[in-house]
Formats: sequence, C-alpha cells, structure tokens
Amino acid sequence: MIRRSSLSKRFLVFGGIAAVVLMAAIILGLTIGSAEVPLRDIFGMLSGKADISPTVRTIVMELRGPRVLLGLMVGANLALAGCGFQGIMRNPLADPYIVGTSAGASLGATLAIVLHLPTPVAWASPIPAFAFLGALGAMLLVYRLSAIGGSVPMETFLLAGVVVGSFAGAMVSFLMTLADRDLYSVITWLMGSLSQADSSMVILVLPYTAVGVIAMICLAPALNIISMGEESASSLGVDIEKLKISVIIVGSLITAASVAAAGIIGFLGLFIPHIVRMVTGPDHRILLPIAALVGASFLILTDLAARTLFAPRELPVGVLTALIGAPFFFWLLHRRRRQMQ
Repeated sequence: MIRRSSLSKRFLVFGGIAAVVLMAAIILGLTIGSAEVPLRDIFGMLSGKADISPTVRTIVMELRGPRVLLGLMVGANLALAGCGFQGIMRNPLADPYIVGTSAGASLGATLAIVLHLPTPVAWASPIPAFAFLGALGAMLLVYRLSAIGGSVPMETFLLAGVVVGSFAGAMVSFLMTLADRDLYSVITWLMGSLSQADSSMVILVLPYTAVGVIAMICLAPALNIISMGEESASSLGVDIEKLKISVIIVGSLITAASVAAAGIIGFLGLFIPHIVRMVTGPDHRILLPIAALVGASFLILTDLAARTLFAPRELPVGVLTALIGAPFFFWLLHRRRRQMQ
C-alpha cells in the first residue's frame, strides 16, 4: 500500500501539471478562433473591467465560453466513466459506451430529429433531452437484462450491452432511411460536436458532472481493492455487487448526460484512462482526478483543432477523437496480444 505522504506528493505533482495544462487549454480555447481575442481581454473580463468590447464579450461569454465549459465537463465525464468501468471489469479495454448508453442516446436523438418531437423540458432543446431519455432507457434495460438474483455478472453485463446497443443501432439505421432532409442533422449529431453548446447545455451537464466526480472519487478506495480480485476484495469487506452497481449507475449517468449534450465522442473514455494509468500508476485515488483533468484538457484542445484546422469549415470533434483513439486501441490490442504469448 502506498504511504499517505508519498500519495500526497504524487497527487500534488501530477495534479499540478494536469491543472496547468487544463488552464492553458481553457485559455487557448477562449482566445483562438476565427476572431482572435487578446489574453488581456480575458483577464479583463475576469477582473470585472467595463471597457471590454461588446463583440469580445459576446464571443467569449456566449460562443466560446459555453463551448469550452461543455468540452471540459464532457471530457472529464467520459474519462471518469472509462476509469470506473475499467476498474470494476479489471480490463483496460473497457469503454463507457459498452453499457449501451451511446446507442440509446443515438436512438433518442434520431427520433427527436426525424419525427420533430417536442421537448419534454421547456428550456431544453428536444435533441439532447430525448438523447438523455434514450440513454437512461438503454442503461435500465441493460441492467434488467444482466441482473441475476441481485448480482451483476460482468460477462452478462457486457453481452446485454452489446445486444441493446445493436438493437438501438439498427433502429437508428432504420430511422435514417426515413430522414430525407433531416439526414444531415442526424449524421452530424452522431459524429459528435460541441458546436451547439450554449448555457442550457452547460446547465444540463453540470449537476451530473459535479455528482459524478464526487461519487467516483469516493469509490476510489474500493476500486483499488477490487483490482486485487473479487475474492480478495470480498474477504476485505468490500460489497462487490454494490460497488459494481454504483459504478454502473454513476458512469452511465455521466456518460448519458455527455452524449446527450455533445453526441457520440468515442475512444476518449478508453485511451485517456490508460494513458494516465501508465504515468500515475493504478491507484484510483490519483488516477480518477488526474484522468478527469486530462480528459477535459484533451477534449477542449481537440475541439479547438476541429474548429480551426480547416476553418471556416468545422470538423466534428468525434471524428478527431476517433482518428486519435483508434490507432491507440490497435496498439493496445497488439500489446496485450504480445503479453499473452
């Protein structure tokens, strides 16, 4: 077991570096774009100066600010969910989308777009609202299919996630054949983007991010123990099934909120936890908060690249995360295969 003083030092070192990178990513996200915003104007707004140009205020407060905040929360959520699922499954290839939340969210969003459904919440857009409902529905269905006598076997859980995800994906494909003029909107949402970020989406995701971060960090000691094996964890007093259900619920909810707001942003929850684990080690007390910071920084910077590389055309940020994550996934599979030989 790592001594508390050593743990604190490592956390301060890695946490300090990750926090500095996140602050740099936020500043870059606010200042760089089609219209350059001087850094002094950013600090001027933070200090309450009144002589800031209204145009600059609009760009920062209404356009880039919500986008950066949403990227911060979505990136942190997906990284945390990835850490949690990899922890309970003791498998670095686990991903927050394996529980079917992304497929359920895709089905909900596609229904809202194709059928022009009204929003169930007065101040929210119908697309994220129905995406969130679809994600929750998929999560509940996967849990009901996988639960056996109050326990959740991981093999059954994975199989249920695959089945529900495949069915929801088939329904999305069917609806896309009926989309006609709405097909572009469906495809754009499915590829993942922060371009629709506004204050209502930030408000939608914020409570889930806050609760998810606190809950996952509180589960860190138990995740450390279960990494030694379920039998060892049970002998040390850990309620294995309660831990699994807690991680599944928290991870699914923060993933659902993130997918509802930003669409499908794949691979982030797979490779960010793995990269951070290689640097910080497997201790979840350090891994979880650092992965959240790194995930937030990564998505902010990836979104910045998505909107500036081919300006004025904007790439879906989910495409860039896949282009970065897929080669890493192939490398990880190759590495595991060599270790098993």
